[in-house]
Amino acid sequence: MIKTPVCDLLGIEYPIFQGGMAWVADGKLAAAVSNAGGLGIISAMNAGPDYLREQIEIARGLTEKPFGVNIMLMSPHVEDVAKIASDEKVNAITTGAGNPSKYMEMWLSAGITVIPVVASVAMTKLLARAGASAIIAEGSESGGHIGETTTLALIPQVCDVTDLPVIAAGGIGDGRGVAAAFMLGAEGVQLGTRFLVADECGVHEEFKNKILRATDISTIATGKRLGHPVRSLKTPFSRRYQKAEYDSSVSDEALENLGVGAVRLGAVEGDSENGCFLAGQIAGMVNKRQSAAEMIREIFADAEAVLNGALKWVK
Repeated sequence: MIKTPVCDLLGIEYPIFQGGMAWVADGKLAAAVSNAGGLGIISAMNAGPDYLREQIEIARGLTEKPFGVNIMLMSPHVEDVAKIASDEKVNAITTGAGNPSKYMEMWLSAGITVIPVVASVAMTKLLARAGASAIIAEGSESGGHIGETTTLALIPQVCDVTDLPVIAAGGIGDGRGVAAAFMLGAEGVQLGTRFLVADECGVHEEFKNKILRATDISTIATGKRLGHPVRSLKTPFSRRYQKAEYDSSVSDEALENLGVGAVRLGAVEGDSENGCFLAGQIAGMVNKRQSAAEMIREIFADAEAVLNGALKWVK
């Protein structure tokens, strides 16, 4: 079985994290992934403190294994949820969409393993100096908020500038992706899109069906004009947003308002016309429903087979 220092760092069986996806990564899904041997993660997203407390309580009621919380640093409630995660002494905190340096001392003092998501070498260096326990390097193939550099290019450059364990994210959906990440220097992986169709994932059925119907060209990146690009499935909403983004008569404020509530409409309501369905470029590889445990076992069995057979192509 594949085991890396990431497993020892967090007390998990497999070096795999479940991504902190807004309106997706709740206490139930996090517990299922943790019970399956990975690190389940609850998304604090833009919700207030009561939501996060509730989801932590749900997860603790379903698993005794380690799980984490993802703090979205653009959230209007970031101060409150950062404090709650610290007070609750969750096993790990991952962060996204910003620089978590101002909160890291509080989290580290609480004994929490802090693992920021980065999209650049510069941010890796900064957060390593700030005391990060590990780094999630996320390429632009991922769903949700994205940077500009692809996983294939980003992972080795991040590994070259830090001795911290690096978790690869973005464009990984099966054992081949896991094996490739290890060859680039990563010691673990983070997956989001594949877990959208897990039996324990509570998103709307329409969201799951859209993922299962997706192809290699089913996603689109929007939001570059506002400085925080996002990858999602191509839908009437995402196409309207892209059109507005390139319309100079649409103000930045109007463009920002256009996206308010769209992620919830997609994940919770399954609104195909007005919802935003966040997903990565590997959506076209996701073609069956499974439990989280079945997914993880299959992914790592396939990764072992790929790694063990790699030299057959090299003479």
